[in-house]
Amino acid sequence: MALLWLLVLLALAGPVRGNWDTCKGTCGLRPLAFDHSSLVRDYDPTDFDYTSLSSSDGTAVDVASPGVPSGTWPGIVSIQATWDNGTWHMCSGALIHPQWVLTVARCFMDTKDTSNWKVMIGATDLAQPGPEAQNRRIRNVLKHQDYCDEAPGNNIALVELDQPVECSDYIQLGCVPDSSLAVPELKTCYVAGWRATPETGQSPGLVLQEAKVRLIDVQLCNSSRWYGGAVHPQELCAGYPRGGIDTCQGDTGGPLVCKDNTGDFFWLVGLTSWGKGCAGAKRPGVFTSTQHFHDWIQTQMGTVPPKTEPLPPEPPTPTIEIEPPELEPEPELVPEPEPQPVPIPDVLLRFFTNLQEFLEFLRDKLD
Repeated sequence: MALLWLLVLLALAGPVRGNWDTCKGTCGLRPLAFDHSSLVRDYDPTDFDYTSLSSSDGTAVDVASPGVPSGTWPGIVSIQATWDNGTWHMCSGALIHPQWVLTVARCFMDTKDTSNWKVMIGATDLAQPGPEAQNRRIRNVLKHQDYCDEAPGNNIALVELDQPVECSDYIQLGCVPDSSLAVPELKTCYVAGWRATPETGQSPGLVLQEAKVRLIDVQLCNSSRWYGGAVHPQELCAGYPRGGIDTCQGDTGGPLVCKDNTGDFFWLVGLTSWGKGCAGAKRPGVFTSTQHFHDWIQTQMGTVPPKTEPLPPEPPTPTIEIEPPELEPEPELVPEPEPQPVPIPDVLLRFFTNLQEFLEFLRDKLD
């Protein structure tokens, strides 16, 4: 009952940033890992016993360990391919949605047909996965559009499963952080990978093992005596300056998780991408930063619409300026001259004067 109430409280107080899952509204939980965290010892470079590790075959953790208890890493998956000589673990990934697995694009380098590939979820021993494990076929692989096999960077991919998985204590979703989480401030981080132990022999008899690592400042990781500028801004470094614990071949695509500084849950901050050698000094593991690709992940899964760049303004429609025809100037209106009195000739003037006097004479006579 106490464990049930603990899970309820975790679900209520769980992470919000970057959480889009549909498994009961939670992500980043490790229900069966609380009692096992003490088994992962802290690495002290001053008294580290290199004989407990194998640097020749790339083992990142104690090869004498039987592996982590079942359910300790409920979000990790094994991506496998079946050939004529059997089924083989190709790389790792992290379940972030009931139907989506996050991994690196390099996992599918030169692979176009994934019909003979599958994903195993909820297993720690790949030879004996147990009833809690689930297998799914691959429906589709979405590599980052800017990824190139010959060039570094953008090493991330999404694997769509043919049908959703069912979450349980052994299968949980990883939390991809968005930009609001200060990833460099996370202190307690882990990596995991499948290893062949002396008891199991070689692949496919692989068991899951884990190691505690520390995030390393990217500027230090890029310094001249480390990686000399080869680490991209979209990547993280994790491990130890003096080496000894590291991811290696077979861990490609596997999760780098860090415990939240305040809550009892974990963030999926990285995916195993590359490195020079294994467990060497000043050669830590390099991981694809999931935070950097948060928006790309959501867009590919269809949880948010793709961001569209604003359309450039349409060029103005060219206009042809038509000059108006030259108009003939209107003739200036010259005012008509006022009529001038026409002078009467003297002869007529005398005639009319005499006529007027004659008329007056007649009028007097008639009166």
